Amino acid sequence: MSGKDEKTRSEALGSSSGPQGVLPSTKRHRKNRGIPPPATFDIDTLPGSSNLTALEAAAVIRRTPGALEQWRRDPNHPLKWRYVDGRPLYRVDAVRDYLAGCDKTTKPPQPHNARGDGRAARL
Repeated sequence: MSGKDEKTRSEALGSSSGPQGVLPSTKRHRKNRGIPPPATFDIDTLPGSSNLTALEAAAVIRRTPGALEQWRRDPNHPLKWRYVDGRPLYRVDAVRDYLAGCDKTTKPPQPHNARGDGRAARL
């Protein structure tokens, strides 16, 4: 099998070998699952009929794109979306309505030792 016309495995695959003949490692590209940086635009200045991508909407409401993906599985979720060419888009009006609804429903934080019935926790 050591004929003149035979190629090594790396030559046959067309990959370049690194130093000392070691093939470069193939690292799988993974999605960034963190919260995106704050939006670079002001949502209040956009027209209500504008569309935002999932990443832009996540940046505005400060959630991960994965959270929006989970919310899309619930048809009754207050943040509304629609699919255009197979991609979810969020209208600026829908994002504003969602943020306005969040402001009304947020509860003040309770002390760490508070119980749901109003009594203090016993130690």
